[in-house]
Amino acid sequence: MTSEPDDGGLRNTLYRTVTRSGRSMTPARRLLYRVAAPLGIGIIRAWWLACRVVAVTGAEHLEQALASSPSLIPCFWHQHQLYCAKYLLEQRSRMKVAWLISPSVDGELGAMMVRRVGGHVIRGSSSHTGARALRDYYQALVKEGISPVITPDGPRGPRFRFKPGAILLAQMSGRPILPMAYAASRAWRIKWDRFVIPVPLSRIAIAIGPPRYVPRTLDAAALERLQGEMEQELRRTYALARDALG
Repeated sequence: MTSEPDDGGLRNTLYRTVTRSGRSMTPARRLLYRVAAPLGIGIIRAWWLACRVVAVTGAEHLEQALASSPSLIPCFWHQHQLYCAKYLLEQRSRMKVAWLISPSVDGELGAMMVRRVGGHVIRGSSSHTGARALRDYYQALVKEGISPVITPDGPRGPRFRFKPGAILLAQMSGRPILPMAYAASRAWRIKWDRFVIPVPLSRIAIAIGPPRYVPRTLDAAALERLQGEMEQELRRTYALARDALG
């Protein structure tokens, strides 16, 4: 696969020329993506406009993290992507937010959509290129001042289990993990992954927890303990968002 020229929002891993599926980026597929990307973004933006954010709890924690570090690791459950992502993109004048997108041809559509809303892209797969994705995360964090979003349960689950990637990245980089969550007054949940889609005209509350720094030295027992603590922290953050709705 050959990617579009970098317009300031794309990082490529070694998988720039090889994809897992083996499909190539044909002119017809590229044309389809060029049509589908603005359509998809239009739907997402319409959803953002259809609901009202009535509360942001813990915004001072983001200020604290940005005051002490040039980049950070926003962290929320995969199910909370829709409005946590919106909030982070609204901060892009003072932080560069990135998402990990599959290096496959299929992932190119997601990459195009992220770039269109002002986000940055790291090409990689937490499932199939995990070590190299971690390397690219580190490069983005430390050398480029990019704040890569991590959903610790990922789209494949297990749901609400904090996998170690964000902790290892925080340990390597010295950058803080910033826990986030949102709650909606009314919402649908997709059956297979419990992804939250607010019902139009719902009220939205966003919560941000204190930045969490990870020590440089960490044994297996401490890593497992931290995973449990971060699971509890994300649950607590969600409870704050839910309480903010009254």
